[in-house]
Amino acid sequence: QVQLVESGGGLVQAGGSLRLSCAASGSIVSINFMGWYRQAPGKQRELVAGITSGGSTNYADSVKGRVTISRDNAKNTVYLQMNNLKPEDTAVYYCNIWAGPHSYWGQGTQVTVSS
Repeated sequence: QVQLVESGGGLVQAGGSLRLSCAASGSIVSINFMGWYRQAPGKQRELVAGITSGGSTNYADSVKGRVTISRDNAKNTVYLQMNNLKPEDTAVYYCNIWAGPHSYWGQGTQVTVSS
């Protein structure tokens, strides 16, 4: 079994920063894709940022220039550095990984940005 443990969410004022972490543990052979999604109340879950095993990254247009995704393959951990946060970034953020043909999700961490 694979477990994802997220941390780093919280309450921050607009313009502030947060760093989310997601550590994967368990029966992992290799992780291909690692990503962060978010879901705001009443909205669909959306991809915020993703990173492949080769280091290629992609970002949602709404966060480009404010968010950086990175990974530590030795620790099976993915990070999301978020700067200049806006109230519209408020959501539950979920970590997602693909290990072989399997997709795994974290439990979610709340990010709230006050205006």
